[in-house]
Amino acid sequence: MFLALSMAGPMMDAAFLTYEGIAMNSVESNLNMDEPVWILGKHFKPDEDMEKFNAEILTKFWFTYRRNFHPIGGTGPMSDTGWGCMLRCGQMMLAQALLCRHLGRDWDWRSGRKDNEIYMMILHSFLDKKDSLYSIHQIAQMGVGEGKQIGQWFGPNTVAQVIKKLVLFDDNADMAVHVAMDNTVVIEDIKKLCKSSINAWGCYGECSYIHDRSSLTGNQSVSKPPHCSCESSQKLKSNRKLKSFNSEELQSWRPLLLFIPLRLGLSEINSDYYNSLKIMFTLRQSLGVIGGKPNHAHYFIGFNGDRLLYLDPHTTQQTIEPERFNVIPDESFHCVYPCFMSFQSLDPSVALGFYCHTEDDFDDWCQAVNELVVQREKRPMFEINQTRPRHWPPFELPKRPCHDVDCVKSDFTELNYDYGAEEKLFDSSGEYEIL
Repeated sequence: MFLALSMAGPMMDAAFLTYEGIAMNSVESNLNMDEPVWILGKHFKPDEDMEKFNAEILTKFWFTYRRNFHPIGGTGPMSDTGWGCMLRCGQMMLAQALLCRHLGRDWDWRSGRKDNEIYMMILHSFLDKKDSLYSIHQIAQMGVGEGKQIGQWFGPNTVAQVIKKLVLFDDNADMAVHVAMDNTVVIEDIKKLCKSSINAWGCYGECSYIHDRSSLTGNQSVSKPPHCSCESSQKLKSNRKLKSFNSEELQSWRPLLLFIPLRLGLSEINSDYYNSLKIMFTLRQSLGVIGGKPNHAHYFIGFNGDRLLYLDPHTTQQTIEPERFNVIPDESFHCVYPCFMSFQSLDPSVALGFYCHTEDDFDDWCQAVNELVVQREKRPMFEINQTRPRHWPPFELPKRPCHDVDCVKSDFTELNYDYGAEEKLFDSSGEYEIL
């Protein structure tokens, strides 16, 4: 019997009826009981750890299609059914990073959600309304700058680039986001990004938005200079700061959300990468994989034997209205069971995700990937270099262009951004080097 069945309200029941038609008790029958299960760096034995396995799945955010939200842009779509699946997968991966960032990897939804302000604030930032920072509205609109019209399907690289831009406006997260280019992770670039001074993340022009690290503890609010003109961007920030998990460790390192977009074949995935993908799920820094064919994306969170486990956003649920949020149960944002897919059915266009809370965490990840994948596999999925290739343009720290934000005059918050030559070279979901 699976956990949390009694917690599901009417909205959750409706979601069950449309979620691929899979019965809850089919999970145990689908698991290979002789093979271990790995979920984002955690190991489970199906014959012994089913309760822990259930709790781990239930704790993950499950973002699906929604209907009847406020029109995007005032006159745009009121549902993302049919086009928003990759956006929802990006939301799920980002939400997992934020849970790790603020509540730790071992946080449990069943015991930890009650009266948990941090959890509710994270969830609130993903609600389907125009002033939620990571809403479908914000992601779709930011995608316009990546060449995607509202209502157009995103590839995994595009959603990673959009998240990278949106996180710049999240002072609660105080998190660095890096999207690897050309199948290469450059250690020097990432350390420069994560160790950059707070001032380096200020606004363009004369506006020098100063962040105070002590505000992360909730004891002090963030202030800005009197001459700062970024009034509209202030509306994107909460009035209260989140208390971060192990914030005392972050004095010299900005926690890292790392995306690695890859294309692991032409029309289908190359079987040489199956083992490397499995290894990625066993790393404790793993946030999983987002990928899928156009209009059919999934969030892959682990594997069991020769099959992937994933959360599927292709269920349309009613939008939760913000004013009713406190009385509507949050069960519709969590799923009690995963879906299964063979490795050979995975589309070759993917983006890997990792979260490194500290510099030691990142160093451990680099060492593990080098030892387990780069040096062992005959065809590594990606490379890890200490320095940038000579033919690449210089690395530049991103800055938040707060003077371009206008959520007062616009029906949506338009966050215009230009990353310059470096990102322009690699900003298309189709621009991969075939491995």
